Amino acid sequence: MNPAWAEAFRLVFDPYNVLVMLGASLFGLFVGAVPGLTATMATALLVPVTFFMAPIPAIAAIVTATAMAIFSGDIPGCLLRMPGTPASAAYTDEAYAMTKKGQAEIALGAGLVFSAVGGLFGTAVLMVSAPALAEFALKFSSFEYFWLVLMGLTCAVFISSDAPLKGLTTLFIGLLVAGVGLNNPAAFPRFTFGSTDLLGGIGLIPLMIGMFAVSEIIRYMINTEGEALIVDKPIGNVFKGMWGLAVKYPMQILRGSALGTLIGALPGAGADIAAWMSYAMSKKFSKEPEKFGTGHVEGIVESGSANNSALAGAWIPALVFGIPGDSITAIVIGVLYMKNMNPGPTLFTTHPERIYSVYLLFIIANLIMLPLGWMCIKVAKRILRVPRDILMPVILLFCIVGAFAINNTSFDVGVMLVAGLIAWMLEENGFPITPLILGVVLGGMLEENFISSMIKADGNVLAFFTRPIAAALGALTIAIWFWSLLRRRRAAIVATAAP
Repeated sequence: MNPAWAEAFRLVFDPYNVLVMLGASLFGLFVGAVPGLTATMATALLVPVTFFMAPIPAIAAIVTATAMAIFSGDIPGCLLRMPGTPASAAYTDEAYAMTKKGQAEIALGAGLVFSAVGGLFGTAVLMVSAPALAEFALKFSSFEYFWLVLMGLTCAVFISSDAPLKGLTTLFIGLLVAGVGLNNPAAFPRFTFGSTDLLGGIGLIPLMIGMFAVSEIIRYMINTEGEALIVDKPIGNVFKGMWGLAVKYPMQILRGSALGTLIGALPGAGADIAAWMSYAMSKKFSKEPEKFGTGHVEGIVESGSANNSALAGAWIPALVFGIPGDSITAIVIGVLYMKNMNPGPTLFTTHPERIYSVYLLFIIANLIMLPLGWMCIKVAKRILRVPRDILMPVILLFCIVGAFAINNTSFDVGVMLVAGLIAWMLEENGFPITPLILGVVLGGMLEENFISSMIKADGNVLAFFTRPIAAALGALTIAIWFWSLLRRRRAAIVATAAP
């Protein structure tokens, strides 16, 4: 066996790491099963805990928790018509309709089994494509990285938002936040207003915890309407009939897994958009489109596959280029830097055993999802009856402790609370948060590569198009801009011409 693979097996199957994965799995299942507590929120809450772990257990905790949370979001959607995570919202009505027909076990079983299948498919693509991309990325200079980051930010605005102008606004807010402090090529203090706390910039982790966890707590405080009642029908064997569905819908499984992986690899997209697009595609190509919305399992099979395959897909640009595929990998990149596992092509050559460990962690997480997910479904009704009035204050307490523990300073707690309030205000007015997060994560990289390139080119802007790969990336980025503008212009003309 390859020595790096042998070391990866040793690291992953260490007893301590196995315990971490088990604990993180249970945590992820619980968070995903409670409406309003998203997979991103689970990741943000785990970061302070991973601060005290070695690199592999830290990554293991995040990988397993997010995989479990994405699946378990199906449970309240199926039983309550309240999706646990945004990724489950695409087929919530379908699953709830099946529950009312007495087919809850089929809906939940399809979500569980095909989430695991999709996750394994995405992991296989990650294992095959990431090393090849890393070898290709070794040829990149600052010119190529500048265009790559700019293309990632462009995708975040135009793909993850129905209102590109609002997405662009939050992106610029994120870039502004990234510019705070001394972390710039000139090491000049910017936007510090005389505060020494701001010299080091605004901490990514407190910002993330605030935007994804505190904003949800504020949203609950504002809207404390009663929760829907669980459909009180017994849930049978969730694995029964799953092989029959796999034989009946092989194309849907493959299509959902492939689309989920592809969408996950696009910066700013993630499992949420993958699920919606996959459900829409399933209905479009179905032989029985009239059954959709009435309790038809086909859409659940395809969207469930897309959910978890998008998780692995999002790690491809994160590991190879340091560009997050979604909000979860944006947090992961912060953890990788904290653990001296700086993302980039050199990670594949200097620490291959750690990359192989990530592959193994994804495989194990999707395999143990089957027994643990089955257990979660069995106790789901008890989980869903946890009073939110008790749960939310406990989560806020964890947020405060976690934000303080990063640097042992109350300033980070203030950053977290302000970020949560701002995120809530933005989302209430239809402004997407994902472009803001990507702006914070990628802002420094964008500026650093732009300044380095301009110095190399002696101020000649045309130098950004002189290298073949840079020219191709630049042309593609500009094409995305014009394509989006033309599409909106055409839609406006059609709307005006309509009677």
